[in-house]
Amino acid sequence: MRTALGDFFSTDPVVGVAAPEPVASIAAVQPLVVDAAGLVKAADLQAAAAARAAEEARLAEAARVAEEARRVQEAQAAREAEAQAARDAEVARRAEEAAKPAAEPARPAAPPAAAPKPAAAPKPAEPAAPAARAGSAQLVAGRVSSGFGARGGRQHQGLDIAAPIGTPIHVPLAGTVIDSGPASGFGLWVRVRHGDGTVTTYGHVNRSFVKVGDRVAAGEVIAEVGNRGRSTGPHLHIEVTTPGGQKIDPRPWLRDRGVNL
Repeated sequence: MRTALGDFFSTDPVVGVAAPEPVASIAAVQPLVVDAAGLVKAADLQAAAAARAAEEARLAEAARVAEEARRVQEAQAAREAEAQAARDAEVARRAEEAAKPAAEPARPAAPPAAAPKPAAAPKPAEPAAPAARAGSAQLVAGRVSSGFGARGGRQHQGLDIAAPIGTPIHVPLAGTVIDSGPASGFGLWVRVRHGDGTVTTYGHVNRSFVKVGDRVAAGEVIAEVGNRGRSTGPHLHIEVTTPGGQKIDPRPWLRDRGVNL
């Protein structure tokens, strides 16, 4: 009996019971943590590089747009300068042409035996068509095609002088240019304020040779006859506005100043 119990309660190590496995070391997990941190850092670097590239592209595009705008402005300035030079040259040419007829009648000298005396102001040769003239300064060579007053149920507030496109328009009195450019109904116009405050308007012109602020002398070429705006044919439309703002018949106003139509 003792032997059997002693065999049962043997002091030998228990056989058949498995020992527990050792816990995995924390050090074995560390490589995984390091790899994740590296991926995050790489992603941040990549995002920063993409942001820098986008900013550089934006700055390059802004520089390109600015350069293009600069070139457009330079080209526009060059065109305006060229146009102004052409206008100045045209004004000089027409002024020279206008001065030639006035100078020619004065060429014949007085007889040698006669004592010199002041000559009257020379007049250019009369054109084939009637011409509006102010003293020795021509207004425009043409014929009156429509007068001031009622016309077709409406008030015609100026005087129309028919002439070919390109015919020079001379200002009858000295003054200051207050408008030069596009105008509703007229297409293109020039307006001059004279010394007493009266304003003369020249409408439907083909080209203007003056700009706002220019001082013009009596007889100076300021524009040329055209057919712009609401017009049925090439002509000069001239209006006279008093200092009080009233539009009056240009014919007597011009006649009083030596312009016979």
